[in-house]
Amino acid sequence: MPTIDLNCDLGEGFGDWRMGDDGAMLSIVSTVNVACGFHAGDPQIMAETFAAARKAGVAIGAHPSYPDLQGFGRRHLPYSPREIERLIAYQLGAAIGVARLAGHRITHVKTHGALANRATEDTPAADAIARAVKSVDPKLVILAIAGTEIERAAERCGMNAAREIFADRAYTKAGNLVPRSEPGAVIHDPKLAAARVVAMLQAGAIIAGDGTKVPVGIDSICVHGDTPGAVTLALAVRQALADAGYTLRAFAR
Repeated sequence: MPTIDLNCDLGEGFGDWRMGDDGAMLSIVSTVNVACGFHAGDPQIMAETFAAARKAGVAIGAHPSYPDLQGFGRRHLPYSPREIERLIAYQLGAAIGVARLAGHRITHVKTHGALANRATEDTPAADAIARAVKSVDPKLVILAIAGTEIERAAERCGMNAAREIFADRAYTKAGNLVPRSEPGAVIHDPKLAAARVVAMLQAGAIIAGDGTKVPVGIDSICVHGDTPGAVTLALAVRQALADAGYTLRAFAR
């Protein structure tokens, strides 16, 4: 029976303010990526999320970003590759420390928002991320947007990469994510999201809005936890995967 990972970005609150239903998502997915304090999250939320993931038997990773709490890490900021290296190492070190305190282990790194989008095409930025992760722990996996420069950067750096597609994001015919500023960029219909995930897995390709197929490897599927109806959508995706004969299994253990 084929296996696939289902991942979600969690711990994206700050102080008393919380985003999404992390508890519900932990009962659905097999892997979570936890905000490290720069776009969201703080030491208390990180520790609570890591501990809850451990209890649920869910794998955990660090989810670093640009330092942009106000913009939720979705604004493009002009950091140099050298600065990006340091930003990643700093956040990853914090995540590893807090995870150990909570009795869990970081298995991977997935960049967030504008930094992740930059690394899909910007080779120096992608290489900086890979170098930073390798310098902290070369055994970690880089969770990379499938078919993009960050996946290739991991390979160039001798790192293991897991390739992800998105259940709730639309793609261009070039295989890139449609910018969130454009209509239809975020998919809210659970049935549509679930059906397209199964179609992409069966095709071994990203399927764009116009039907264009871009062949990629697929190790993980992302469902965002911060969108309205996220739990319902994630449940629909999980059920569709089960109906198609897939077993959920974390890509890294």
